[in-house]
This record gives sequence, C-alpha cells and structure tokens, in this order.
Amino acid sequence: MVLSGKLTKKLVENLGAGRHGDGSGLYLVVDPSGARRWIVRVVVKGQKNKKGAPLRTDFGLGGADIVTLNQARERALEYRRMAKQGLNPRFNARQEVPTFEEVAQQVHIDRMPTWKNAKHGQQWINTLRDYAFPKIGRMPIDSIDQPEVMMCLAPIWTEKHETAKRLAQRIKTVLDVARSKGFRSGENPVTAIKDAQALPKVKAKVKHHKAMHWKDVPAFYADLKTRKAMAAKALMFTCLTGSRTSEVLGLCWKEIDFDLQLWICPAERMKGGEDHRIPLTDEMLAIIEPLRAMKSDYVFEGQKRHKPLSNMSMLMLLRRMDVEGVTVHGFRSTFRDWAGEVASAPREVAEMSLAHRVGSNVERAYARSDLLEKRRMLMERWSLYVSGSQSEVIKLPLKQQI
Repeated sequence: MVLSGKLTKKLVENLGAGRHGDGSGLYLVVDPSGARRWIVRVVVKGQKNKKGAPLRTDFGLGGADIVTLNQARERALEYRRMAKQGLNPRFNARQEVPTFEEVAQQVHIDRMPTWKNAKHGQQWINTLRDYAFPKIGRMPIDSIDQPEVMMCLAPIWTEKHETAKRLAQRIKTVLDVARSKGFRSGENPVTAIKDAQALPKVKAKVKHHKAMHWKDVPAFYADLKTRKAMAAKALMFTCLTGSRTSEVLGLCWKEIDFDLQLWICPAERMKGGEDHRIPLTDEMLAIIEPLRAMKSDYVFEGQKRHKPLSNMSMLMLLRRMDVEGVTVHGFRSTFRDWAGEVASAPREVAEMSLAHRVGSNVERAYARSDLLEKRRMLMERWSLYVSGSQSEVIKLPLKQQI
C-alpha cells in the first residue's frame, strides 16, 4: 500500500518554523531552532476528555532526521486505526524506539560542526563509548531512568570524578535530545540524580602541572641550545613564549610577521577562542629563522613532510635529558612565577602574556587593549634572562618602567 500526502521529502527538509500538515492528522512540526519532528492528531472513539468532548490527542512519532516521511505516514495510519477501534495509542502503539547508542551517535554527528576541533568531538563520543555504551548502549532510549544512569556513573564517580562529571553531562544531552524528538517524556534522570544528591560529594583535588623553578631555567636552556633535534628547538621556543604545546607545534609560517616581530595565533587554535598576539624577541627569531630554509608548512616540522612534531615530542625530550618532575606546560607557570617574583610585572601584563583573560566581562568590554608593547618589554627581559644574558637585563622592575 502506497501512502501519500501533501508533503514531500524536499519540503520536509526545507520548510520553516511552524506546523505543516500532510493530511489525515499527520503534521511536521518545525521549531524555531530548526529541529523537526512528527506528530499525529487522532480522536479516540468512545473516549471523552475532562470536559466531556471527544478525546482528541497529539502523539509524537519521532524526529524527522530519524523517522522518514513514509515511516511517519505508516505510524500515523497505525495510530488512526487504533483510535477508530477505541484504543488509546499512548498505551497500545508499538513504536520503533532507537537505542541510547543510536541517538548518541546521531547527536555526535549533528554537533560535529560545533566542536572546537576534531579531537574534542572525538573525546565527547569516546567518553560515552567507554563508560555508557557497554551498560546502556543497546537499551531503548525511552527505558533509561535513574538506575541505568547510576550504573554508568557510580563505578567511576569518586575514582575518576572529572570523567564522571563529563559523562553525566553527555548522557543528559543525549536524553534531552531524545525527548525533543519525541522518544522520551518526563524529567531527565541525570537532573533528578543531581537534585537528589544521590551520588556522594567529591572534593576536587587541584592538579598543577609540575614546573621547573625559574632559577634553573638558564642552565636548562643552555643544554637545549647544544641539541640539534627539532624537539629541542620547539621546546626552547615554548620556554621563551610561554605558549601552550598545541599552539607552538601548530605554528605555521603564515602566522608570523617578521617585520613587526609578531606571531598572531588564530582564534581556532587558542584555548580562549580569540586571536592572541605574541611579541617575538631576537632570541625567539634566532630559533625559527634558520628553519625557514626547510620550506615546510609548519615551523616545527616532524618526521613527515609538512606535518608538525608529535605532541609528545617535547615531553620525550625532557625524559631523555633526565629532567624529572617537570612538564612542558609547566614552563608557563615558571614564566609566571618569574614575572611576579623577579620582574615585578603588573598582574594584567603577566596574565595577558599567557593568553589568560583578565577581569570580568564588563571590565574586558572597556579595557580592550592587549597591552602588546608592555608585554613585549616583559618578554624581552624574560628572553635575556633565560638565554643567560644577565648583564643585559634591565635592573629596574618592569612596573616602574611602564
């Protein structure tokens, strides 16, 4: 039997916000957000509402991205047949409800354009894959309640608390999406668990990246200078700029203005999602200028042509140098300690040098300068100190210079 109506596949994909009828009580509902779902309106024979009128009810048939037009028409026909026989579809319909994993995978695909980068998107689905799918992945999405969510969260709540919190948020998102598509109803069980405080409070332990003391940096830097490996050059540049590992290893030549001695790291590669200008000192330029001869896309090219170094390359170098208890990221903390203790740099200058946001949203709205020239002075002093040019370091505290 071929079912037909007013809507077409193209209309289903392109119609704007509103309720669009296909005929025989079937409607496509398009929310202002663009989400699309099917509903069918039926009158149940012999049943009355509270006012004594015929019982007319809308039933959700699922999201239009999962339920096709033909499937919606078939389900609508099934609901109308039941209603004609005096059966309430709410209690008698056999819906094809997707599993938790099916909905989660669709949510992941739908949100791919919104991820900051591919790695973040993969981490999102990997958390569910590792801790939720083995326990509730094959369950119908409408059968998941507090006990099922607790099965996923409880085993790792104290041992891997940060992971468990991310897992809870991602399960909640999947269940919320399922509800918006008509596959669930009622309160989200993740919210209910949180409100009931069903899981114990865990005091988060702050873990700082292990850092080298600023007094030890010049000797360490001198050792790095004797090494020819690309990882050594990248680590020298990282120490001097106070930048994150990903920012340094992803550095492309097009981001550098040699005339202005400036590196502009684009927003998509910054943790804060905003462009960051890094002043380049003579010592920094001395590291990277010889690398231009390689004519690579990346400043710090790895083993593969036009590909950057591995994100583990600098850490492995530290291990080969027998530098214990230090991480690459920790050099940002080293710089910050030096800036405060030795250079007496104003807080906002030191923090902006690390691409940290300073002040409230209101304060940042009025103070729009990134203090580039003041940061350049600070980075010049840091470069001179790290490279061992002690005699050239200006003795006057930076806060008095600016």
